[in-house]
Amino acid sequence: MSQMIFINLPVADLERSMAFYEATGFTNDTKFTNHLAACMVLSDDIRLMLLTHEFWSSFTDRRRVDPASEAQVLLCISRVNREAVDAITDAAVAAGGTADPCPVQDYGFMYGRSFADPDGHIWEPMWMSAEAVEKGPMEMSDAG
Repeated sequence: MSQMIFINLPVADLERSMAFYEATGFTNDTKFTNHLAACMVLSDDIRLMLLTHEFWSSFTDRRRVDPASEAQVLLCISRVNREAVDAITDAAVAAGGTADPCPVQDYGFMYGRSFADPDGHIWEPMWMSAEAVEKGPMEMSDAG
């Protein structure tokens, strides 16, 4: 069995967040969704758990940061090409997100943008050429 990652994000409005993530290509796993949390599937190995603030607080005593003004993580996801990077970013904006809260990165062999969900959590879709994946991006940038 492959290892999976479950990303837990606190959200102010569960229904709004579910709609946002469905619009950006995630699907809802109803077996793990209720009025406190929703499991949104990005791939076989990546699950996003949207947790109401109340439910989030049951997992940790640490202060929950406001993702609209503070960043704790940047969630980077690969895409198959540059167009797919733009497509998910455009879908996020159309669904109520914010485009490019971080600078666009275009190094030729690697391209990345970012979007923030309605709560302010930042996602960074990126594409890297097969050659860069093989050689390593540092070698590619040193060669340029």
